Amino acid sequence: AGKGVFAQSTQLSGSTAMPASAPSKATVPTHVVAMAAEGQRPTTLPSKEMTADGSISLGQQVTWNGKTGMVRYIGDVRFAKGEWLGVELTDAKGMHDGTVLGVPYFECPAAKGVFAQVAQLSASGA
Repeated sequence: AGKGVFAQSTQLSGSTAMPASAPSKATVPTHVVAMAAEGQRPTTLPSKEMTADGSISLGQQVTWNGKTGMVRYIGDVRFAKGEWLGVELTDAKGMHDGTVLGVPYFECPAAKGVFAQVAQLSASGA
């Protein structure tokens, strides 16, 4: 970890290098995860403050499948299309610690995190 380099395409050589004029078919990530020090978790991805429809905000208490939790992440994810909300469940068992498929979206205790779409959540007490 932490041994990657940045280079312009003109500085690369070999059979996989493409000339600078060639169009790239590579997918550019929409978020960049900062490198963490050796033995530490990577920094989480930045979150939006509110859902696109304005109904739920970061840090808001919500209910998902009858279970109470706190919104810890709002935004795009790499495992599905659309806007997703990362929720840290209060008492119930979740599925992860905020990291899904190696991407750290938010931090919470192990097996307390879930992802849901806006339609699957309701504001607690509403």
